[in-house]
Amino acid sequence: MAIEKDPSTEGPSAGGAPAGRRTPGRRAGDHGRYGRLNRERVLATALQLVDREGLSALSMRRTGAELGVEAMALYRYAAGKDALLDGLVEALYTELEEQLAASDEAPEWRDELHRIAAATYRVALAHPHVAPLLATRMLAVPLARRPLAVLRDHERILALLARAGLDEEGTVTAFRAVTDWVLGYVLGDLRAMVDNPDEPDPAFRLGLHRMPARELPGLRAAAPTLARRGGPEGLAAGLDALLDRLAPGPG
Repeated sequence: MAIEKDPSTEGPSAGGAPAGRRTPGRRAGDHGRYGRLNRERVLATALQLVDREGLSALSMRRTGAELGVEAMALYRYAAGKDALLDGLVEALYTELEEQLAASDEAPEWRDELHRIAAATYRVALAHPHVAPLLATRMLAVPLARRPLAVLRDHERILALLARAGLDEEGTVTAFRAVTDWVLGYVLGDLRAMVDNPDEPDPAFRLGLHRMPARELPGLRAAAPTLARRGGPEGLAAGLDALLDRLAPGPG
């Protein structure tokens, strides 16, 4: 990947600044306005930026500006924007680990799967702009190259399913079903449904007038219900249905 160049350090700027002049307030080294940089601080800043303004705002240059350094100072912590995106996934899974570590209990495998699913739901809804990366980056990044926090989550779920008494093939089948259900449910609850949030009338709020009534009668009728989040209760009910089918027996 080509390294993004910072216009503050080469070539004339839009305002006609001479080449080589640095943007005020930004440093060439890795001491930002909040102290010395580290990977955790870079990822936390990127996460805060995306939480506030969405994924379209993310770039090496913008993240550096948030930290008070030039973009080049970030490349020792993230090799480029793709690495920043993977870092955001890592940050969410790290937050998930922190939530799961809050309990000293050792529940049965089924209860623990429910705890993981519920924590994943909470973390994703706390970072709705980042949550889609949990799917898209998994499509782009091979298993062995995923952040360690992601791999630890995979390992944790596989171990729990093995405790259910499943053989290797059954464990993998259940792993796919469980992880796909949790991620799909989370993304379903985050999908954009409201057309005009300032419109008090429910039909116009959802934009039903934009849907052809004769072609889409079922969708128009279901839209108000679809627009409501299923919540953690729906997540748990679906997970139970899967486990009843794939790993029957006591939890």
